[in-house]
Amino acid sequence: MTTLYLTEPYSVVRKDGDTLVVQIPENKETGAEKRSVRVPLLKVEQVVVMGDSTVTTPALLALLEQNAEVCFCNYWGKFQGRLAPEVSKNVFVRTAQFRTHEAYRQRVALAARFVRGKLHNQRTLLLRSHRSADPDARQEEVGEAAATIGRLIEEVDGLVIEQDGPPDLRRPQQESALGALHGFEGAAGAAFFGGFRRLLKQDLGFDGRHRRPPTDPVNVLLSYGYTLLMNHVMSALQIAGFDPYVGYLHSEGYGKPALALDLMEEMRTPVVDSVVLTVINKQILQAHDFAETLGVYQLTPGGRRVFLNQFEQRLNTEIVHPVFQYKATYRRCIELQARLLAKFLVGEVDVYRPFQIR
Repeated sequence: MTTLYLTEPYSVVRKDGDTLVVQIPENKETGAEKRSVRVPLLKVEQVVVMGDSTVTTPALLALLEQNAEVCFCNYWGKFQGRLAPEVSKNVFVRTAQFRTHEAYRQRVALAARFVRGKLHNQRTLLLRSHRSADPDARQEEVGEAAATIGRLIEEVDGLVIEQDGPPDLRRPQQESALGALHGFEGAAGAAFFGGFRRLLKQDLGFDGRHRRPPTDPVNVLLSYGYTLLMNHVMSALQIAGFDPYVGYLHSEGYGKPALALDLMEEMRTPVVDSVVLTVINKQILQAHDFAETLGVYQLTPGGRRVFLNQFEQRLNTEIVHPVFQYKATYRRCIELQARLLAKFLVGEVDVYRPFQIR
């Protein structure tokens, strides 16, 4: 199974029997000729529409019939919306999800598991790259960042959750376990990206995480990768029967997929951060693959295709799942984590074990 990315402007996707036909028009600016690409329908689990492309109604219905979804992004990769199959009929998962959301201590305890998984994976990536770093790299700073995250993991593991929630409901983040948890996560993020920039073998101006707007090529890749990952997490949650808008670590808000953001935390580093480090350090992407306008950076069309290819390769890479102990692709691991969360919430397993790489 794979994701079909529509990156060519004004492409049209039609259904032809058991095949999707992508009709790509002539591009006079690049000199590319008109062409068609045929993709077996059964191999497609998701379509991501980038910019001004069209998916015909017969193609949409065929995709929905096989439980594939269509995500719409603007030309630069910002998520706009999604067309998804029918919501899972597993009402027991959703009622358990809502019940745990309303139980403060249970909510924070579960949120701590997401943070624990995220911090573990950040530390593991730094330690792996630290061991293989060039002799002239600033290895000491990378090691210090990993050590800082290690201490924060201990803080998360020892978190004491108050019985009745925050003492002041007007300021829920102050003097509460949930507030402390967000503080640990923020401190770990600062340490991680501080060490991460020392691992980069190209000087692309990265000095830390800047989201809106991305002020350097590395931040462009991180933001773009996280958007792509979010699409896959949303799909996995829907397959498992969840409401992606009711979460535990992230606060709820209109149109904010809180649970998807929660589950995504432990998958960020093994999927996106690793891909970004690879394409930069192996010079798969370089400065000429980015365009800059008034201090804001964006991927060029060619650079976007290269990154999408690397992202798909990562999703299709097989590893031994740390909980189930059998081989699965990262794509499959995202769904397995959603199903593991569902089993925990309905009481089929005693503890939720986050996805932690070795």
